[in-house]
Amino acid sequence: MALRVFRGLCLLKNVIQKGSTHLRTNGVHISVVNRDLMEFFDNKKNWAVEQVKVGRSWSKDELRIKSNEDLHKLWFILLKERNMLLTMEHECKSQFELFPNPERINKVEDSMKNVETVVRERNKAYYDLEVGENGERPGEMVTNLLGLNFFYRKFEHLIPKFLNKGWKDRHNFNVVNGNVEKFQRFYREKIHNEKRKKRNRDKNHVMHLMKRFPNMDMEAVKQQYPSVDIEKIKNYKKARGHYVP
Repeated sequence: MALRVFRGLCLLKNVIQKGSTHLRTNGVHISVVNRDLMEFFDNKKNWAVEQVKVGRSWSKDELRIKSNEDLHKLWFILLKERNMLLTMEHECKSQFELFPNPERINKVEDSMKNVETVVRERNKAYYDLEVGENGERPGEMVTNLLGLNFFYRKFEHLIPKFLNKGWKDRHNFNVVNGNVEKFQRFYREKIHNEKRKKRNRDKNHVMHLMKRFPNMDMEAVKQQYPSVDIEKIKNYKKARGHYVP
């Protein structure tokens, strides 16, 4: 099957290169020039450079004013861009070279998430208007064997639930073993310790910043570290530094 598809693509490429009048009259268009496997690599002028000029990611407000056809095209453009960036990142790592502007991958992924969010909003609005319920995959809160609650998203199966033995063996919901109290106590203790350590790390980091930069914007620090009591740690010796407040 793969060999047939490859031969078909090669034949189509030869027809386009020869300039077939039939394809020209039908208005066949391609996104970019076909460069075979070079589609997975960046432009050669960006090779071995330290910085590549790029823009920001697409915002949700910008995507909401676009049509469904434009969002569909933009999704595949971002998908090709992400594949190219991941290929270049892997190649740079294998060649022990610096990958320029690695934040490009994050920008593309953020744009794809925003496109998916806008499409989900439109899909939900359509189903609410036409059917009376959203088009999201249904789900419910269930309990696993360890007594932990999580949200399980349902999906379709070829075999009914009462006949699907494999599904029943993998998904034993709302059936809790008898001796899980000790595990749950240790699990709650672990979560509590992780939160406590994170608060201490944030507090020490803020004190270090206040020591080095006494005139920094405290409102911005409060927004970034809401769990830290700025007024309380102002009188700490570690936060004062070598100056008199």
